[in-house]
Amino acid sequence: MATKKAWEGISKGVIEEVQKWGSLKQTGVSLRYMMEFGSRPTPRNLLISAQFLHKELPIRIARRALELESLPHGLSFKPAILKVRDWYLDSFRDLRSFPSIKDNIDELDFTQMIKLIKVRHNNVVPMMALGVQQWKKDLNPKLVYEDLDEIHQFLDRFYLSRIGIRMLIGQHVALHDPDPPPDCVGYIHTKMSPVEVARSASEDARSICLREYGSAPDVNIYGDPNFTFPYVPTHLHLMVFELVKNSLRAVQEQYMDSDKVAPPVRIIVADGLEDVTIKVSDEGGGISRSGLSKIFTYLYSTAKNPLDEQSEIDLDTATTMAGYGYGLPISRLYARYFGGDLQIISMEGYGTDAYLHLSRLGDSQEPLP
Repeated sequence: MATKKAWEGISKGVIEEVQKWGSLKQTGVSLRYMMEFGSRPTPRNLLISAQFLHKELPIRIARRALELESLPHGLSFKPAILKVRDWYLDSFRDLRSFPSIKDNIDELDFTQMIKLIKVRHNNVVPMMALGVQQWKKDLNPKLVYEDLDEIHQFLDRFYLSRIGIRMLIGQHVALHDPDPPPDCVGYIHTKMSPVEVARSASEDARSICLREYGSAPDVNIYGDPNFTFPYVPTHLHLMVFELVKNSLRAVQEQYMDSDKVAPPVRIIVADGLEDVTIKVSDEGGGISRSGLSKIFTYLYSTAKNPLDEQSEIDLDTATTMAGYGYGLPISRLYARYFGGDLQIISMEGYGTDAYLHLSRLGDSQEPLP
């Protein structure tokens, strides 16, 4: 009944089409395949890539639209969630109404269209967060968030799928660059230095900390800057930025009223045979064991709920030190997308170590929720 109500105002034809495509099997690709295929962006390869996306994207988008319709505890009916659902349905319609791609003129038109789809979905994360916040405000306060596993699992699937959709579109679009940067194949940098990316992400995180608190702890980076491996620098930047930002905030708040000098945040980059591991260590007081179980949920943040301070969130405002509490769970999904992981180990009363594992092999298939 709830699902029926959520589909109100949408034509029967669209609903049937979404249900049909949402039941089809998704096809995953690996980092290595994207890199090898994209290293020769000939017109023929771009055509093959567009034809693949023309079939694959509607399947992935339909699956998410169906899930957005059938969320538990009334989440599907929150205004922000309905807005995201409409973005997914619009994109599904755009893809399905695009005729079959027969030549390179069709391919260029298709590329322009999926570029616009990617832009349409730019604000999905803050808009979903807004929906969850709207829903939390109406929740029975006696409900234990950890019991709402269904919501956590849905959001994990939803955001993991979004990472995949944006990677596929972004990679295809970037392969059209007539003058790509050296060693870059679309989004993938074949000789990425994790130390350099960590340095850049740390500088960004420190500048936000300076803006928010007026000062920021130092960040010391240990590792060989000449060591490189193939990865997506924007993904790594996002993950390290999030971890360093959390550490800077913890240290800053721990030492704000102290005469002692705030200890630095330390980043160690190690290259193993299977994994490249980046450890971010701080002495920011740590997290209690009871709190540790909550840090990867989407329903918990040590930051103030933005909706308590203002009724409307401006989606274009700059990142704050502690956004929606989505940084850690989404960073872990970015790590897992290419076969890595993120682990947090904490000593309450001392500090926290975050271990970011990145697979060096690049041959694990995309996880397809």
